[in-house]
This record gives sequence, structure tokens and C-alpha cells, in this order.
Amino acid sequence: MTQESATPANPGADDQIHQVTAQPSAATPPGDHTEKEDKPWERNIPPHSPRSDSPDYVRSRKKMVEQAKSVAGFFYGKAPYQDHHGGGLWLKDADGWFMVRNLAGIEWSAQFCADPAKVDQLRINARRLYAGFPGVAEELGIRELLDTPITDAAGVARWTDSICNASVALPAEVHVGVLPKFGGIHHYPAPVAEIAMFKYDDFQLWVQDTTGSPTAVVPVANRGSGDGRVRVLYATPGTPLAEKLSQTAPPAAAGEAIAPEIDSGVIAEPMKEGLILDENDLIARRAFSKQTPSPRAG
Repeated sequence: MTQESATPANPGADDQIHQVTAQPSAATPPGDHTEKEDKPWERNIPPHSPRSDSPDYVRSRKKMVEQAKSVAGFFYGKAPYQDHHGGGLWLKDADGWFMVRNLAGIEWSAQFCADPAKVDQLRINARRLYAGFPGVAEELGIRELLDTPITDAAGVARWTDSICNASVALPAEVHVGVLPKFGGIHHYPAPVAEIAMFKYDDFQLWVQDTTGSPTAVVPVANRGSGDGRVRVLYATPGTPLAEKLSQTAPPAAAGEAIAPEIDSGVIAEPMKEGLILDENDLIARRAFSKQTPSPRAG
């Protein structure tokens, strides 16, 4: 399994970063190669120098951890944190530090296909935001970063490892967790994986289907309605349920194991009902199994 953040030589409990295991790992710059996980995806990575922690990245990670730990009840969870290259922008008002997210985040390996002009739009967006919070950019030490146009690969690399991009503090399970324990955003579609951050604790987003494979479902009605049906949002590729789910999508999305309402390619067509499972289906019963007094209450 390959992730994208390098591990410092002696990581502390609050700045643990997941290992790079992409090949080759020789000291010389690698040629074209691929990167994949034990979940079904694979992508080509252009030639680049071996991964190492830049000074900007080390500073960014340290500052990110400090800010996240200062926030009471931080939305993503408690330390220790990994840093997700998710475009987090740390701001400060009278109540203290808080984080919002830019229009896009740039994963470390994605910088090698990044258009500097497009990355510069992220810088401009961030600069406009920080203009509304006087003194915060200076406190973070990013005034010069915000004021410098991004015109080349070096500028992209600097932005990628900065506190304006490598800056979303996530517990390991939220970042790179693998089911059945947790569906991390590096392994599962974000529109599905992020539901785990705001759902009721007694509703099971991820359940096993009849093959023992992970499946994500949501209720079809409001909590307390008595409707025990669920809508399938994700099914493990290659399973019978994934085949059924793919048949609920328009032809352009056929074969996808993700529900049509979260596939931007189908927005031009009327939304379909998707794959709805009856309240007596094993998956539906597992999804509501922790709810009391009736597992049928959504």
C-alpha cells in the first residue's frame, strides 16, 4: 500500500507521517513508474527526484499540529495527527485559531503535473482570504509566500509543502484508514468517506455485504421516520452488489461502483433513485443495528 507523505527520521507522536513505499527508491531520480494501493487504483507518476521532507514541509507540519491542538473539539479528531495535503488555510479571530479549506489541495506527487498558472489561482484565493484577517499571515510567516506569483515548478513545490496546502490535520484512521476499521479519505471516495465525520454515532455508514466486503449506505428518510431502508453509496468493485449499483447509473457511468448522485458526470440527467435496499436486507439491518429502541429508526 502506498501513501504520499514521507516519515521524518524521528517522528514525534503528533507529527507521524505515513511511509513512502513507491518504487524505485534509489538515490538517482526515478523514471516513469506507477503507484498503487491494495484498494483498486493505480496511477502513473512522472519522473521526479526521490521524496524528502523540505524545510517548508517540516515547518508546515509543526505549525499545523500546534494550531490543531489549540482548537477545542477539533472537528477531525484528536492528536496524533498526520498532515493531509488538502489545502487547509489556518485563520485566527477573537476566539482563536480555526481552519477552512482552499478550492483544492495538491498531493505531493500531483505537483509534477500541476500547471503553475492554476496553482497561482489557489495562492490568489488564499491571499484574498487572509486580507480579511490582518496580521495572521505575518504570524504564520507566509506573507512573502502569498505575495509571490507562482510561475514555475519551484513555486509549485513551495506551495505544495507550505502551511497553505500541507495543512489539514487528520488522525491516521481518517487519513489513511482501511476498512473494516475506518474508511480513510486516501482509500475511499471523499463524498462517502467524509460522511463518517458528521453522521450519528449509532448509524453504521460502512457495513459488510454478503461477501464480507465493505459497503457504504445511508438512510433514505429522516431519523425517527420508521423507514428502515438504505441507499447504497459505495460497493466494493467486483462484488455482486457493485454490479447492481452500476446498473442504477446512466450508461456514461456504467461500471462505476459509486452511486450516481455523487458522480458529477451524471448531473445533466434527472437524478435516479439509485440502489435502495429493503429494511429486511442484511445490509440495512447491519446499518441500523446500533440504534435503540428500534433499528428501523433512521
